[in-house]
Amino acid sequence: MSGALLELSGVGISFGALQAVNGVSLKLGAGERVAIFGPNGAGKTTLFNAITGMTPATHGTIKMQGIDITRASPHKRAAYGLARTFQITNLFFGLSVEENLLLATRGLRSSKFSLFGLGGPTLSEKETVESAMQRCHLLARRSVLVKQLAYGEQRQLELAMSLTSSPKVLLLDEPAAGLSAVERKVMAEVIKGLSREMSFILIEHDIELALSLVERVICMYQGQIFAQGSPDEIRANEGVQDIYLGRRRRA
Repeated sequence: MSGALLELSGVGISFGALQAVNGVSLKLGAGERVAIFGPNGAGKTTLFNAITGMTPATHGTIKMQGIDITRASPHKRAAYGLARTFQITNLFFGLSVEENLLLATRGLRSSKFSLFGLGGPTLSEKETVESAMQRCHLLARRSVLVKQLAYGEQRQLELAMSLTSSPKVLLLDEPAAGLSAVERKVMAEVIKGLSREMSFILIEHDIELALSLVERVICMYQGQIFAQGSPDEIRANEGVQDIYLGRRRRA
């Protein structure tokens, strides 16, 4: 795949003697939708941390559109077009949905810690906030305080906040974790409706949900890529089945 938006080459992260991520290489093309599977401890979230710069890679390189960002700060990576959601919601619970989104919209500006000091939102900011609320099914909840939202709505808001920067690559870390069946259906609809101008990588333990959202699947095991392919190929992969059934990988 040439002209990849995101490219990892031999990326690894070590914590002392523990090799949490070991020599991971992958490419993500424009508009591509990819899922990463693996049992707990496989290195999935640690890999996301390496991509976003929250945990610097011990070795290997990370590029965005051919630019080496391996040593760039998380802020710089966001400016290059990376965005991420987390397993645990990270919101301002005393503010409304709309106010949270306005803060996110101003997040890459020097005035990002001032919500009201700049006066009312600009036309551009209003359009960005409206678009994010619409795409994440939150228009009717715009004035509601975050602490009054259902958990599923909080997850939708976190996704909406990540969209305000118009990312080229979005990393989704278990967006359906802790959601009810109804909330999972809404979240799936939101993710399916994301613009094809943006690529995403999804970590999700609900395998069937994830397989319905992506074209390519990467399976990790003990910090390495164990298998990859289409959803149908992964469903039929006996080695992947062994890992998810808790059996040791055969030599």
